[in-house]
Amino acid sequence: MPELPSVFAALGDATRFAIVEKLMSEGELAVGDLLEVGDISAPAISRHLKVLRSAGIVERRVDQQRRLYSINAETVQSIEDWTHHYREFWQQGLERLEKLLAEKETGI
Repeated sequence: MPELPSVFAALGDATRFAIVEKLMSEGELAVGDLLEVGDISAPAISRHLKVLRSAGIVERRVDQQRRLYSINAETVQSIEDWTHHYREFWQQGLERLEKLLAEKETGI
């Protein structure tokens, strides 16, 4: 299971976030295909990909001379699980607040 603080720190950079969004929408891509995410050089994209790999967000596959990157599904699932947990927490809190306000309005 990936370390979520590292995942969120890696996603905190706009370029890395754009890389992840592109990979999520288009699937596995070569480094050259990721140059479109911004006005950035190939070495800079490679550095961003290294950070994303270290955080467990992307995976790399070697196909002859090409390096292909894809999203690590386990990490995306971990993010979804974490957000779902807190969505439930906030929903329950809002429901309690709504009930309290309704009671206050009716004078109970």
